[in-house]
Amino acid sequence: MHGLKRNLLVIAGFTLFTLAGCSSNTLPQSKTRPSLTTNVDNYQYLIGPGDTLTIFVWRNPEVSGQFIVRPDGKVTTSLVEDIEVSGRTPTMLAREIEEQLSTYINNPRVTVSVNNFSGPLSEQVRVIGEALNPSAINYTENMTLLDLMIAVGGLTEFADGNGAKLVRVVDGKEKTYEINIDDLIRDGDITQNVDMLPGDIVIIPEAWY
Repeated sequence: MHGLKRNLLVIAGFTLFTLAGCSSNTLPQSKTRPSLTTNVDNYQYLIGPGDTLTIFVWRNPEVSGQFIVRPDGKVTTSLVEDIEVSGRTPTMLAREIEEQLSTYINNPRVTVSVNNFSGPLSEQVRVIGEALNPSAINYTENMTLLDLMIAVGGLTEFADGNGAKLVRVVDGKEKTYEINIDDLIRDGDITQNVDMLPGDIVIIPEAWY
């Protein structure tokens, strides 16, 4: 059963890699902490289904409260139904709610905070193939490849870590990069510890030996 599961994961990984349809690229490195783009420096959390929001309307406690974001990415408050919240930052959502509440409340002031974090599926980082626990991981600011591998439990004994690929959308196009996970976690080569970005996919193939 384990072998079948492993083979299915590898097949899924190589299928996704093929669909990416992009040539392999070499990751740029820096002297300290390698980074693929500067986007990692201005990351902002986006609200997603499953998040718990606290919406506070100043001087209007009757319309304030906690709300769970539904699977369709919306919440319903006492005054406004079906507010689209998924994919917005808390500050952006607060301004939008103020605009909608202005129909009922004079000069509303709204604060939005997130209590439980899930985030949009598009922001999650996915690991498939020969990881101990292949899964989708919620992205956190300054997440690196090492952080990601710790989250999925590392590599299996069958993994070809230095044959791994990272699939990323750059300027609207999918690009594939070579990553050396074996060198990072088995040899301690910290220069291989590249930054991750929301939506990244890491594909770890099985070693053919």
